[in-house]
Parts: sequence; structure tokens; C-alpha cells
Amino acid sequence: YQDIRHRIEVGEWPYQAYLPSEAALVEEYSCSHNTLRRALAILTDMGYLQPKHGKGVRVIYQPHERALFEIGGIETFKETAQRNHLATTTTVESFEEVVVDDSLSDRTGFMPGSKVYQLVRVRHLDGQALILDKNWFLASVARSLTPQIAASSIYEYLEGRLGVVISTSKRTISVERTCREDERLLDIDGFDFLAVVTSQTFDDQGTMFEFTQSRHRPDYFTFHETAQRHPRG
Repeated sequence: YQDIRHRIEVGEWPYQAYLPSEAALVEEYSCSHNTLRRALAILTDMGYLQPKHGKGVRVIYQPHERALFEIGGIETFKETAQRNHLATTTTVESFEEVVVDDSLSDRTGFMPGSKVYQLVRVRHLDGQALILDKNWFLASVARSLTPQIAASSIYEYLEGRLGVVISTSKRTISVERTCREDERLLDIDGFDFLAVVTSQTFDDQGTMFEFTQSRHRPDYFTFHETAQRHPRG
């Protein structure tokens, strides 16, 4: 589905256009009908496509001028930036291993006494410091995590090196006043509030291995999710 998604995003199949027929796509990709249907179903769930009975599959994706962070999926900062064709860097402001006390447990959901990596990272897009990430990773899952890995991609390390299967993330979006740390580390550009995404992420065993608060400058981002209404009764 990634190739079809890319072709939609670059405008080969623009908004409101219909994809080639199923038979044509099966021939082009040398795949089975079931494989193609699964790919189209994924893109439908992601809000890229809409099947029209008797007509085919229509493109409903519309490009966004600003960076698009999809709440409905679990996508890394690096993957989002690549998809939006943006130059990125990450600065690790602090990195330490701490033991979860009662206060941190109440805030994050980690069990008291657990060891976690506690990080503060600044995300730069096209040369501007736009996101402040505060992360806590369970040390027993993110084994031997380093600042160098944190500056690149922690998820690439977890999935590629450690074999962690990342399954589910619960997220809350809020708007908060900026604080002195925000003003010190981010290019605030006159804003006195930020869009804040708080998430708890779980592996396929049901273990919460990450708690993150991402603080975003609001003018640069669109948070997007496609919702579906299911028949009742």
C-alpha cells in the first residue's frame, strides 16, 4: 500500500480521481486480488480512498500545506517528516535513567520502582525548533538506549535492533499555555500557547513502554484523523 499511497500524495492520482481498475492494479503490481484489496482497505481506513459501489475507488486525500501528524496511526517523527518532505534534526537536551517514584507514576502510569529513561528532545523542522518532546521509556524494554539513538530514531532501534512489536497508543490532545522551558527551547514566534499531545504506547504483550508529552507550536501543524461511522443495530 505504501507505493499507492506515495503515488496519491505526489498527485499522480489527484483528489476526486478514480484509481485504475482492480484488474489493472493487480497486473501492474503482480499481486493477488486479495493482496490488493487489503492494501486498498488500509488506505481507506487512513482516509486516502473511498470505495464507490459500481464506480470504483475514489481518491479523497487532499495534500496539506503544513506538516501533517496523523493521530490515527503510530508514526515516528522521522517518518512523518519524510512523508511531508521536510528537513529535520533532533537535539537531545537531557538524558538520564531514573527510578519511578509515586509522583512520576501518577503522571505517567509506570509502576513505582520501575527504571525508565527520561529524555527531553527538541525537534527541528526546516531549521526551526517547533516541537518539545518529553519522553519516558521503560528501561527493561528500551534496553541500552543511548543519547545517540535518541537523536536518530528510538522506534527504529526498538523495532529493528530489539525486535519490539509496537502495538497500540492512547493519546490525549490539549492546548496549554507556554512555560519558560518552552520559550527557552522552542522558536515560539510570539505564541503563548502550544498544542500538546500526551501518549501512552504499548507493545504486543500489553506492556506500556513509553509515556510522551509532545509540545507543538500551533501554527505549523495539522493533526488529522479520519473517522468512520459504523452502522448501528
